[in-house]
Amino acid sequence: MAVRAVRGAIQVDADTRQEILDRSAELVTAVLQRNGLTSDDVISILFTATPDLTAEFPAYAARLLGLTDVPLMCATEIAVPGAMPRVLRLLAHVDTPRNRAELRHVYLRGAAALRTDLPR
Repeated sequence: MAVRAVRGAIQVDADTRQEILDRSAELVTAVLQRNGLTSDDVISILFTATPDLTAEFPAYAARLLGLTDVPLMCATEIAVPGAMPRVLRLLAHVDTPRNRAELRHVYLRGAAALRTDLPR
């Protein structure tokens, strides 16, 4: 098995606790499903949120999904003028037999515009 990194992002509709929890869970679930991963394959996840999202920690959604023994961390994305608003991102380190070219990075909702080069 190799350690690989998988990226993902999702744009949320509003800075509310429930919206952040729902979209974070949607993103984590999609990353795991699209890459054939289980919670046992996850080494760690770093979540970032744009500065306009402060109502909840995205990592809490991962805990609610059952990732209770996985190291999780949240940080604020840098405030680049003109950047897409209300975006949650993740960088997951995973154990997988897949090579880098086989990994599917996941960009959902409005965040899909950030990576138009990736297959859907």
